[in-house]
Amino acid sequence: MSLHGKRKEIYKYEAPWTVYAMNWSVRPDKRFRLALGSFVEEYNNKVQIVSLEEESSEFLCRNTFEHPYPTTKIVWIPDTKGVYPDLLATGGDYLRIWRVSDTETRLECLLNNNKNSDFCAPLTSFDWNEVDPNLLGTSSIDTTCTIWGLETGQVLGRVNLVSGHVKTQLIAHDKEVYDISFSRAGGGRDMFASVGADGSVRMFDLRHLEHSTIIYEDPQHHPLLRLCWNKQDPNYLATTAMDSMEVVILDVRVPCTPVARLNNHRACVNGIAWAPHSSCHICTSAEDHQALIWDIQQMPRAIEDPILAYTAEGEINNVQWASTQPDWIAICYNNCLEILRV
Repeated sequence: MSLHGKRKEIYKYEAPWTVYAMNWSVRPDKRFRLALGSFVEEYNNKVQIVSLEEESSEFLCRNTFEHPYPTTKIVWIPDTKGVYPDLLATGGDYLRIWRVSDTETRLECLLNNNKNSDFCAPLTSFDWNEVDPNLLGTSSIDTTCTIWGLETGQVLGRVNLVSGHVKTQLIAHDKEVYDISFSRAGGGRDMFASVGADGSVRMFDLRHLEHSTIIYEDPQHHPLLRLCWNKQDPNYLATTAMDSMEVVILDVRVPCTPVARLNNHRACVNGIAWAPHSSCHICTSAEDHQALIWDIQQMPRAIEDPILAYTAEGEINNVQWASTQPDWIAICYNNCLEILRV
């Protein structure tokens, strides 16, 4: 790509609003494309799709669409070969699946399993299964996780119809569930973990839902906000507690005892992203304006310092490591998106 000739290390995009949710597109034919969601404390919010224009090396907004409430998370379909429809999922009051074209983005389906229409339990997070893109999992403040099946439909005329159904819903925690993530272990389809306000990390297997395994409990029972599986070694995952300045690395083979603590941040951690291509690198971001990359190879010996540090111009509230472009990390702060070459 011509970008490599110029070797520019940072590209920046300024949105017209505070950016919170953000993620990289996965399709091989859409490099340097991201979606970003606004954080405006009212009903009307927006999502923008931006991509880097190679010639001018500037980000351009390809299209903007309306979104009710701020998106809690945005994920593109994990389609590394470009064989599925170009879909984007957003979490908020419900899980929505959108179809993206060059000129517009339109709602394909809204997934809601509350049969009682007066009641809505907002989604805190969701995950799109990378092994089987017809599976998604959502986590909610109503203590449940829901696993959804997606049909990307037969082609009727020129239109693929996308629809979804509930495969299973389970009570995952004693309190609100804040994050959910599928594990790559055991084939990558059936195992997932969740974290929540009860301070525990719990692991589930869709083949044996009668029981779950508690992998870790926060010693002070502080709520756990984020959960992130290592992309190369399914034994490891990372989590962080509410208002915590450290990230805890866990090994599922050694439950309840962290194998490492990453604690160089000077304010609370907001983002965690494992390297897509390496089992021993992880990026953390925080309100201290810093994104830190760590090499955890020497675990269980203490990891003292990160190997790379980047200081942004504001509190970083999200970090995403591009799965199909592993030398690029995206961060957002204030109204800005930056992508950094690592």
